[in-house]
Amino acid sequence: MEQAASKANQGTVSVIHTGNSTLLIKLSGPWHLTRDVPSAANLRREIESTPMLKTVSFDTSGLADWGSGLISFLVQTSAACRAHSIDQDRGGMPEGMRRLLELAEAVPEKKGTRVAETRASFFQRVGNLTIGYGLSVGDFMAFLGDLTVAFGKFLRGKARYRRVDLVEVIQECGANAVGIVTLISFLVGVILAFMGAVQLSQFGASIYVADLVCIGMTRDMGAIMTAIIMSGRTGAAFAAKLGTMKVTQEIDALTTMGISPMEFLVLPRVIALVLMMPLLCLYADLLGIVGGLFVGVGMLGLSARNYMQETISTLTLTNLFGGLFKATFYGFLIALAGCLRGFQCGNSSSAVGDAATQAVVMSIVMGVVACGIFAVVFNVIGI
Repeated sequence: MEQAASKANQGTVSVIHTGNSTLLIKLSGPWHLTRDVPSAANLRREIESTPMLKTVSFDTSGLADWGSGLISFLVQTSAACRAHSIDQDRGGMPEGMRRLLELAEAVPEKKGTRVAETRASFFQRVGNLTIGYGLSVGDFMAFLGDLTVAFGKFLRGKARYRRVDLVEVIQECGANAVGIVTLISFLVGVILAFMGAVQLSQFGASIYVADLVCIGMTRDMGAIMTAIIMSGRTGAAFAAKLGTMKVTQEIDALTTMGISPMEFLVLPRVIALVLMMPLLCLYADLLGIVGGLFVGVGMLGLSARNYMQETISTLTLTNLFGGLFKATFYGFLIALAGCLRGFQCGNSSSAVGDAATQAVVMSIVMGVVACGIFAVVFNVIGI
């Protein structure tokens, strides 16, 4: 049997039967990983299919330059021989090759490092996912408990944090977010008004576009759209910054100095976002109504005065403060998700990006779920 590479300057392996119980493996040519070295699979099959085989010897007289590719080939061949209790005569190998081969065989392969060839069963994957989600819920509840304790210290005036950090985070969550909130909220109002205008104009009820935009923005859309914006902007920033601090061991340094990272890092961010979300939501409601006014005046021919009068008559404090309450709760969820993912970040630069992505997904999902729960609760209590 001969196993040859596709090019003349590549290594070859030949198998010669020198007796009923002896097999000679002849290696020749250059063996380097930069070239396609022969596979050991055919040689293993030859060893397994030869009956009464007791000894395998090697002939390397025709061997040219060689590297780790040849050592890997010989290790696999040696493993096949040991599996079938076949002796090996390595006298035909150079001394350096024998030493490298003995060194490779002296250290056993660490268990768990080789990728499993068999895929886990469906039920095993479901079980692993269930266990993972259960552990995640436990981590979430533990983090929430620690945050509650830190907030209790804040109310008693015993929390350790810097006021300048709180002011800085308030600026990042509030004033610096006005631009993107302005754009998105105005466009949402325009879209709501346009969708309502297409249908209501067919019945001569164009004026009720003002009612649609007012109720939609103040009750739900202003709060949830602001929450989605802040999830992608601020929640990801919280996770990335805290994740970077964990990678650079700044969080560990705070713990070593006896300063609670929950009080020093998490508490100011949660307070800042909880304070700024209602204000941003109120601003988003106003911009959404302005967007509806733009469509009502420009597309439907309504006067600005009639549109605003209809909006004022429709606006209720219940809808307004209900939306502000939702925005406050969304702000808490966004800050919680961002800080949690930041603290759970791994110890590599790529883990920081993963933490930011997970924070955005987690905060948006929790916000949408909370919005659905609020809709059901408000309907039950008649709000």
